[in-house]
Amino acid sequence: MEDTVEDPPTSAVLLDHCHFSQVIFNSVEKFYVPGGDVTCYYTLTQQFIPRRKDWIGIFRVGWKTTREYYTFMWVTLPTDIKSKSTEQQEVQFKAYYLPKDDEYYQFCYVDQDGVVRGASIPFQFRPENEEDILVVTTQEELETLKSINKKLEQKVKEQKDGWEAELLQLKEQNQKITSENRKMEVRVDQLQVQLSTQEKEMEKVVQGNQDKTKQLEHMKKENGQLFLNLTEQREHQKTLEQTVEELKQKEATAVKKQQELTDQNFDLSKRLSENKIICDALRREKEKLEGENDFLKREISRLMSYMGLDFDSLPHQVPTSDQGGAGQSPGLVYGNPYSGIQESSAPSLLSSKKCRTCPSDYADDIFYHTSEEQQHIQTPYLNCPICDKSFSAKEKQVFEDHVFCHTL
Repeated sequence: MEDTVEDPPTSAVLLDHCHFSQVIFNSVEKFYVPGGDVTCYYTLTQQFIPRRKDWIGIFRVGWKTTREYYTFMWVTLPTDIKSKSTEQQEVQFKAYYLPKDDEYYQFCYVDQDGVVRGASIPFQFRPENEEDILVVTTQEELETLKSINKKLEQKVKEQKDGWEAELLQLKEQNQKITSENRKMEVRVDQLQVQLSTQEKEMEKVVQGNQDKTKQLEHMKKENGQLFLNLTEQREHQKTLEQTVEELKQKEATAVKKQQELTDQNFDLSKRLSENKIICDALRREKEKLEGENDFLKREISRLMSYMGLDFDSLPHQVPTSDQGGAGQSPGLVYGNPYSGIQESSAPSLLSSKKCRTCPSDYADDIFYHTSEEQQHIQTPYLNCPICDKSFSAKEKQVFEDHVFCHTL
């Protein structure tokens, strides 16, 4: 048998379901000499369409199903399957896989469904002898062949009758088996229904047991949870009591802090009012000093005109914002009108009789800041912006109370 990896598709289909006329075998010899390759020629009719798994097998005459092949070869698909022209095809069987006896065989075309689509005339595998050669040339060979053909036809007819009888038996058996199968199917359905009902009942019982188990576990969990909640509530109650005590303490502290903030707010308001009064007094003092300064400028200008000097040609200093208080230059604002242009850099400006930082008076009309004045200036004093009363820096609280009394 041919050495192939895959076995051909076969079936248990009997002869009455086969179509032998769809594939026609051509040039089939009466016998083939053993030891040589055999070429099988066949033609596909237009009613048949070949497929990839079709095959041609060598069967011993008298076969009943396609499973009884001796050897086989896969067919080669035509180049144009849809073509309506019938071209002769061929397959070649190797000598190694051919039968070695002298029984009668035939070619059969089997499609991929295992159905026979064509069969050849019988042939043998035997060596050629001299009698056959001599008989072929005589009339006796023809008679012999006719006799053999009749015998073969008779044998085929007997086999067909036997197959038909077997087919009837198989049909009867098939009907009995079908009837039994139907009964078994009904019985199986009944058993399946009973089994399904029992399974459902069992599932209900199991589900009921599971529900009860879950309820018991749930009740245990709830009991434990309630015990935990009770413990937590007791602890929470203690925590709340402690929190209440802490809140009471915080409330007392907050009340005390609020009182302190109220006192501080009152003090700040008082200081704000005092600072506002001081600011207004200083502004009025500034306006007063600016008026006096303008008056002095006019007097100096008048005196300079009287003396025949140009006021604009005199060198003078304009005090900056950084020159004030104790750090201010001890010289006067304007130069001495009697010193002339050459002595304009000397400190000969007019001075007031009062000290700039306190109400102390000096005896001379024209003076310079001596060491006594500087020592006097270095002593800090606080002057009331309303009544010009002086207070020592150590008496700051007395000074603030004095200023506040002016607002009452």
